[in-house]
Amino acid sequence: MTSAHAADTPLRDLAAAKGKIIGTAVTGSKLTGTYGDIAGAQFSSLTPGNAMKWGSVEPTQGTFNWTEADQIVAFAQAHNQQVRGHTLVWHSQNPSWLTNGSWTSAQLSSLLQNHISTEVGRYQGKIAAWDVVNEPFNEDGTYRSTLWYNGLGADYIASALTWARAADPAAKLYINDYNVEGVNAKSTALYNLVKSLKERGVPIDGVGLQAHLILGQVPSTLQQNIQRFADLGVDVAITELDIRMALPSDSTKLAQQAADYKSVTAACVAVTRCVNLTVWGFTDSDSWVPGTFSGYGAATPYDENYAPKPAYYGIAEALGGTTSTTPPPTTGGCTATYSVVSQWDAGFTGQVKIACSGASLSSWKVGWTFGAGQQISQAWNATCTQSGAAVSCVNASYNGAVADGGSVTLGFNASWSGSNPVPTVTLG
Repeated sequence: MTSAHAADTPLRDLAAAKGKIIGTAVTGSKLTGTYGDIAGAQFSSLTPGNAMKWGSVEPTQGTFNWTEADQIVAFAQAHNQQVRGHTLVWHSQNPSWLTNGSWTSAQLSSLLQNHISTEVGRYQGKIAAWDVVNEPFNEDGTYRSTLWYNGLGADYIASALTWARAADPAAKLYINDYNVEGVNAKSTALYNLVKSLKERGVPIDGVGLQAHLILGQVPSTLQQNIQRFADLGVDVAITELDIRMALPSDSTKLAQQAADYKSVTAACVAVTRCVNLTVWGFTDSDSWVPGTFSGYGAATPYDENYAPKPAYYGIAEALGGTTSTTPPPTTGGCTATYSVVSQWDAGFTGQVKIACSGASLSSWKVGWTFGAGQQISQAWNATCTQSGAAVSCVNASYNGAVADGGSVTLGFNASWSGSNPVPTVTLG
C-alpha cells in the first residue's frame, strides 16, 4: 500500500469511536463526483464555507438566496451528517447595502436581530451548532472595531446569542475566532468573555478555535487552552483547521504537516468536551489558503487530485486508526499494491501488483477486506474467492513464480455503491 489511498476505516467512524465529530467545510456546487463521495464518506459534519454568510444569503436587502445553503443541508441529511452553521455576525463578507448604510443603533440592532431570526429560524432543527459571533477580538485582546461593536457596543455579542437561542433553542451556540488556539492575550480575552456571559446567564454553549495554522507552529499550550475553556462548562470545537506551508511541498514538509495534524487532533481527543474537529476544506483544490497567503498552500489533508496526504493519516492515527503510510506489507522483499484502474457508475476494474526486490516467490496468495460492500464479479491472472467482505486470491498455474526484480499483476471487475475506499492488501 502507498500513502495514496485512504485508510480502511473512514475518519468519521474513527472519530465516532472516540466520541468525536469530524467535519469539513464544503462548497455546495462541488458536492458531486469524487468530491461529494469523500465529503459524504469521511466526515460526520459539514460547514458551509461561504453559503450561510450574510453577503451570500441576502445580497440585496430583503432578497434572499438560500440555494447553496439548502443544498449543503440536504446533502448532510442524506449522508447522516451534522451541519455547523457559519456565520451569523461577522465584520467580513457582509452585503454592501449593509456596510454602506447609515444606521442608527436602533436600526442596526433591528437589522441584526432580523437576520439572525430569519436565518436560524429557516434551519431550525437542522443545524447542530452555529458560529453565532465570528472574530470579535483584536490580537491584543481588545474588541475589534466593527460595524457591530461601533454601532452597538460590546453587548452585540450577548444580544446575538440571545436572539439565536430564541430562533432555535436546540442548536449549540458558539463564539469563533482565530489565533486563540494557544494561551495568549486574545484567547484569554475570549475566555473572560465566555466566563462573563455564563455568569450573566447569556446562552453560550461553546467556543470555536479556528486553527488556521502554519507548518511547525502548533501552539504548545493547545490542549491546556482547550481544557480551560472546557472547565468553564462549554464545549470546544476546532472549527477551521488547516496547516499551510511555503510552496512547493516536499516529503519533509508533508511529514511535518502530518505530525502537526496528528498533534492538533490528539489535543482534541484528550479533552472530553472538545466535541468537533473540522478541517477548512479537505482538498487542496478547495482551499482558501493560496488565494489569501501568497506563496503558501497544500494546507489540507487531501491533494488536488483527491489523494489522501500524510496529513490524512496523521488525523487517522490520532483518532486510533491504523495507517497505510507505512511501507507495504512484505514477504521477504515482495510487496502487494492495490489500485483502482477505472471506475464507472456501479462498477470498477481493480488490480493488485505483486513485485519483488531482494527476494523471489514460487507461489503467492493475497487477501484484503473491502470496506464499503464492494463485490467482485470476475477476476483474471488469479483465482479469487470472496466471503462477505473478505477476498482471497491465489496465483494461476502460470504466474506463481515472481523473480527478484520481477512482478505479476492480477485484475478483477467489481461493483461498488456509495464509496470505493482502497483496502490494505496482505501478501502471504
